[in-house]
Amino acid sequence: MADDRVPYGGPCGAAEAYDAFHRGRASTPLVARLYALAMGDDHPAEVQASSSCDWPLLGLLVARLRLRPGQRLVDLGCGTGGVGLWLARAHSVHLTGIDISPVAIGLAAARRPYFLPPGRADFRVATMERTGLPDGCADGIVCIDTLGKAHSPMRALLETRRLLKPGGRMAVTTARRHSAPSPWAERAAAVGLELVAEDARPDEPAMWRRLYRLWTDHEEELRRDVGDARTDSMIREARRTLPTLDARRAFLITLRRGSDPSGEPYATA
Repeated sequence: MADDRVPYGGPCGAAEAYDAFHRGRASTPLVARLYALAMGDDHPAEVQASSSCDWPLLGLLVARLRLRPGQRLVDLGCGTGGVGLWLARAHSVHLTGIDISPVAIGLAAARRPYFLPPGRADFRVATMERTGLPDGCADGIVCIDTLGKAHSPMRALLETRRLLKPGGRMAVTTARRHSAPSPWAERAAAVGLELVAEDARPDEPAMWRRLYRLWTDHEEELRRDVGDARTDSMIREARRTLPTLDARRAFLITLRRGSDPSGEPYATA
């Protein structure tokens, strides 16, 4: 899979880096407050996402996933669980969240009672490429701002096809440069999925611009609350990414698994 990513929020590294991010954010309300300021009226406070998830995106996800009560949603790269928990409550479905960070998974599990009754959600530490979940267990899959950070995005897409039931849908956020054509019909076909929709998110780059500027404006407070190492990482990311945002176009991609008459597995490379 060609890498058409324009870098954006979150560290790209081992589980320890994600652990540090989530541990630091949980220790202070400052980071959440800066996300809220960056999103303004579009900020879904209950979700507490460390991503670009806003109210318009939540509406699109509901419309595109089309889940029915009692079905199962898998949230890949779930972080602290807010997006998946919100969607599971909205659709009255069961939720399985997958993340590489044990700290994030612990925080997600602690938030579960605020959204869903007992037995409706579980969270586990795994990678997007190897979830450990059974074949055809998912009626829907959501992947917000994380597919491009997988060690192998193509293998992660193949894993989503394995997990989806026939007719199941996956919604994934992505971005590319203004001049780049969409690769998603070809990518979907390569792993045995169908492209259903490609919804533009025109306000997303501006949100990241506001957030990165807030990080740099509040550098001293961040150092006080989350420490020098985490703040250094955030400031580096902001300075590296801000110049790229004018060239960024963001989308929600919806994919669907149809029936596979051959039953043969798709290649993994």
